[in-house]
Amino acid sequence: MSAWKRDFVSGLIVIGPILVTLFVLYFVYSFVEGLTPEFLIPAELLDHLIENPAVRDQAIEFLRVVLSLATLLAVIAIVGFLMRTTIGTVSERLLDAGANRLPIIRVVYNASKTASETAFGEQDQLQEPVKLEVWDGLRMTAFKTGRTTSDGKEVLFLPTSPNITTGFLLEVHQSELTELEESTGEALTRVLSAGFGEADSDDRSSSR
Repeated sequence: MSAWKRDFVSGLIVIGPILVTLFVLYFVYSFVEGLTPEFLIPAELLDHLIENPAVRDQAIEFLRVVLSLATLLAVIAIVGFLMRTTIGTVSERLLDAGANRLPIIRVVYNASKTASETAFGEQDQLQEPVKLEVWDGLRMTAFKTGRTTSDGKEVLFLPTSPNITTGFLLEVHQSELTELEESTGEALTRVLSAGFGEADSDDRSSSR
């Protein structure tokens, strides 16, 4: 590879994640802005502070988005606190029972709940990375879900690369798995980078 190509790739590796992050933040901001009601913060609030109408409107929209996100975070924290109480446990059971009675809602609700528990759960086994030999000499990285089948097989999630939001659900015997001496973050980085991030992990491991 020529020098200019190496420089371009090196720059892309640095700039790429920044651009993706900014795009995601812009998308989230635009999405929340579209859902935020205008009455949340009156448009006349900054009339005496900002004279430029365009700047004033942008400032009002920004304050509405910030207030909406702060309210959402507060609601999530309150619900999380209530889930540790008897009221929260009973409410969750009633919600699960109600959702499971609706054919289409049941599938979406259970799938999203399982995904949330896997991504944000406090149990380490929900995110433990392993390697699975699918063919002779060919290994793939998968993650434990913390669940087992009725016959004792481990339920694994095998993500695609670099899009880890899709993948395959596997049922495998524990004896067929190889435990990894790396964190979940390192394994996800390797999958997200399509293998290009593995060299950094190897360097860190060899330096220990």
